[in-house]
Amino acid sequence: MESSTANHGLSKYVTLISSDGFEFVVLREAACISGAIKKMLDPKSSFKESTDGRCFFEEINGIVLEKVAEYFYYNYKNRNREDVPDMDIPPELCLELLMAADFLDT
Repeated sequence: MESSTANHGLSKYVTLISSDGFEFVVLREAACISGAIKKMLDPKSSFKESTDGRCFFEEINGIVLEKVAEYFYYNYKNRNREDVPDMDIPPELCLELLMAADFLDT
């Protein structure tokens, strides 16, 4: 397991903000399973998010972003396990979650 010093002084947590203003504070390492978030937070990038640790998603509402954050932790918690049970996903969110996953490169 990597130590938190691998983040070179960056906060251990990041804030994901939905289009309707909901904020989710998430472990940086868990959120970075998303290719898009990882690029946004890369200290070598010129993205504002890389310095303030706040990622605003104007195309993802709070209900969907909450489920995305839940998935990040589910994936992080189970990353080294085999035979992981499926995560519970409400059928009415499936399409929006697929679109969010595609956008976030998750």
